[in-house]
Amino acid sequence: MSSALSVEKLVADAKETASKLNIKKFDIYGAIVDETSAEVDSGAPKQVSASNRASITVRVWNDEGTVGVTSTTNIDRIGLELALQSAYEASFFGAKENIPDFSPEAIAHIPERESQTAPQTAIEQLVETLLGAEKDLLAKHTAIAGVPYNGLSQRDMSRFYLNSDGAMRNESNSYSSIYLYTKTEEDGRKPRSGGAYRVSRDFANLDVKGCVDETAEKTISHLNYEKIKSGKYLVVFSPEAFLSLISAFSSLFNAQSILDKNSLSTPESIGTQIASPLLNVSDDELHAANIGSSTFDGEGTPTQRTPLIANGILTNFLHSSVTAKRLNAKPTGNASIGSKVSVSPNFFHIERSDTYADEQVHNLATAENVILIDDLQALHAGVQASQGSFSLPFDGWLINKGDRTSIESATVAGDILALLKAIVYVEPDAKITPSGVCPQVWVEGLSITGEA
Repeated sequence: MSSALSVEKLVADAKETASKLNIKKFDIYGAIVDETSAEVDSGAPKQVSASNRASITVRVWNDEGTVGVTSTTNIDRIGLELALQSAYEASFFGAKENIPDFSPEAIAHIPERESQTAPQTAIEQLVETLLGAEKDLLAKHTAIAGVPYNGLSQRDMSRFYLNSDGAMRNESNSYSSIYLYTKTEEDGRKPRSGGAYRVSRDFANLDVKGCVDETAEKTISHLNYEKIKSGKYLVVFSPEAFLSLISAFSSLFNAQSILDKNSLSTPESIGTQIASPLLNVSDDELHAANIGSSTFDGEGTPTQRTPLIANGILTNFLHSSVTAKRLNAKPTGNASIGSKVSVSPNFFHIERSDTYADEQVHNLATAENVILIDDLQALHAGVQASQGSFSLPFDGWLINKGDRTSIESATVAGDILALLKAIVYVEPDAKITPSGVCPQVWVEGLSITGEA
């Protein structure tokens, strides 16, 4: 049975079961995923898997207005009945303050869009393609000894939301992805690595060659490495590195974090200058480059483009229906439902501001003694989001008039608000990545600690 048919049947079963249990107010958000994936090792398949999985989150309100929540992976009629019954029983122990309700946008019109699905490819072709990519990578340089981390997968996903007031959302999309990560071996030298990732709507258009070439280029560029002196540097963040830093400090824009007092922002921060006038940041789930985009969130609210920083000024927060009600705003399509309604960013779009498009130009081809950070590591441990501080190991290069020298080992540290205000250049050309769209960003005076 296809995902679409499964969703239609689930919706019908949910309405019938709720009526049977005399449950008057409920909503359900869920997803059904079909996925095939492959990993290889030294010219042979390492792991090949196929899965079909489903999950739903059910919320039920009782006559007293409190809500109970249950999640389950059993989406047949019996599983639905158990989930609805459990959520109803749990509702009598629900919170008495800031009780979530249906999103007022759950019944808002969502424009139809072109089909986001693609045909599945035989698993044999996934394995053959990945084996070919591994072989091509190993042939790029004698120092590349292996590709210990790799994977090629394709996924079909159907998402849905419904509630007892008549809201009904349903969508499906597909995407294929590949990642490659190398390891080198040279006598008397430390192992070095490089990696890349590509994603596409369908397997036929997946840029496997581009992934191989980027992985090889990064790996080879790290072979000749040197120590670096500690000090303050002009630092250039790659698109991936800057996106990972903004994501790590996304509590700046998260209304739930702000209400929980786990953010550097407060409700009064809207309209204040928190970054260089050169910077624009938006959350843009529906950006054309976002292959896995969804037209609605866990509450059924339509997703949208939400400007967060414009010309360096904080302009909006990301909201669920709960935070929007408390802060007299509108839901932005960034909610997930569970034991608590949570808020998270969808897809960042970072760009230079139009107002300040003629600032001084910086160029890696002519810059002297500049550090290019390609990949930030240990974000889970090195970021104190509520305090604004970070201290992160990174992969990167020292750039001198276009010549690149790999940095053996170093850490970048600082304060996120100081960093945002120290941006001196935002390049005009943005790169599309799986987690967002972003150009290279230049920051003056960051502290770099080299290996002693």
